[in-house]
Amino acid sequence: MKKLSVTDRRSTAAAVCQFLLTAGIFLFVLHFAPTAVRAQQDEDPPNAALPPVKVISKDEKSALDAEGDVKQHTKLAIELMEARLKKAETLSNEEAFNAMFNELGGFHALMDDTLKYLDKNDVNRGRVLDTFKRFEMALRSFTPRIELIRRTLPERFEYYVRRLLKSIRTVREKAVEPMFSDSIVPN
Repeated sequence: MKKLSVTDRRSTAAAVCQFLLTAGIFLFVLHFAPTAVRAQQDEDPPNAALPPVKVISKDEKSALDAEGDVKQHTKLAIELMEARLKKAETLSNEEAFNAMFNELGGFHALMDDTLKYLDKNDVNRGRVLDTFKRFEMALRSFTPRIELIRRTLPERFEYYVRRLLKSIRTVREKAVEPMFSDSIVPN
């Protein structure tokens, strides 16, 4: 058997290292490929209906603007969200999906607006924390009802409702977050 020279051994070691590096990169890409596929699946399906416009009606907006107290403003917003959701449930049962979609868009707008209002008025911590809690509990009670609506929808409408449920989950997290800040619960 012939002895390899130092340069031959180095080139063989370099080839082995190159092979191991290539195999490692290949395994890394192979490991994360399912994640990339899931991220692509999060895009709008081709047959999905356009999401509804998130708009608060003029009557709702004027009623909310008339309430100066944070607690009363939030109670009214929750009542308006409840009314929108009831109407969406009724329209879903009647299979008037476009009108139901618009009601859910209004619900979504009220939810986002209420969270912004509470964040803006988060100066008097004690009262606002109770209001954040009330808001989060109301959102928690709305989730199963929206899930029931989602289950009866045609596929083209279902995608937005799933996104709405994820949005509710995110808003609930943001509503609970101030209760666990360092000023409330010290480290």
